[in-house]
Amino acid sequence: MTQPDPTTTIRACIIGWPVAHSRSPLIHGYWLERYRVAGGYVKRAVRPEDVVAFLRGMREEGLAGCNVTIPYKETAYAVAAEKTAAARAMGAANTLWFEGERLYADNTDGAAFIEHLRASVSGFDAGNCPVAGLGAGGAARAIVYALLDAGVPEVRIFNRTRDRADVVARHFGGRVSPHDWHHRVDRSRDVGMLVNATSLGMKGSDWLDMDISGLSPDCIVADLVYVPLETPLLLAARARGLASVDGLGMLLHQAVPGFEKWFGVRPRVTDELRALLVADIESR
Repeated sequence: MTQPDPTTTIRACIIGWPVAHSRSPLIHGYWLERYRVAGGYVKRAVRPEDVVAFLRGMREEGLAGCNVTIPYKETAYAVAAEKTAAARAMGAANTLWFEGERLYADNTDGAAFIEHLRASVSGFDAGNCPVAGLGAGGAARAIVYALLDAGVPEVRIFNRTRDRADVVARHFGGRVSPHDWHHRVDRSRDVGMLVNATSLGMKGSDWLDMDISGLSPDCIVADLVYVPLETPLLLAARARGLASVDGLGMLLHQAVPGFEKWFGVRPRVTDELRALLVADIESR
């Protein structure tokens, strides 16, 4: 990867509506300092009526690209001229950058989940057994895509609104099956991993009612929620002695590709960076 010119200030940002909650500037700011890159990364609150014009005008504004959070991931995907396979599979993008004058789009959430999973659980074997996924939104789609790509033989989707689970299953094909929400306990007893891809359990949200007493002792329990860092689901998993994977690692790893595209350096997710994010989460 070509190193950036130290005399040139490279700028990137994250856009959303709202965007004040984003911790991306903390992550990228840490890397900019760590790798001594002459660059900047900020939050940009963009109104819905302005988002298309903003995305199309990024080059003229001098931006190398941006991250995208809710509710603009589908719009970002549509505006980009080129899309990665992951972005196409999800119809949504969270990372945009330029190659020449063309705007490229990627969705890095799924790959980040797998990278954090492999770092957290030694010996994880994707082809070993089915996975149960709770939720059918954008985060769930990212996880399903990444799990299938990693070789998981079957993903069972449980959603409070069954028709949304049906849509995800149709989109990804025969290795994904939709199920009613009230079957989530009985039909997860033989899975090798349970993933919560809903907002249930998040601070200020409803509690996730999921009895995990019947899960296999070898089952991995993952929660994409990272506020709080130790969700009730993860606490219950640890109380049973099950391997658990929190949501913070996915947040950290999804930021890596964008930083590399914009600033020319492949950053590392370190314990120091994680501790910085944990302190920020606990302070709010």
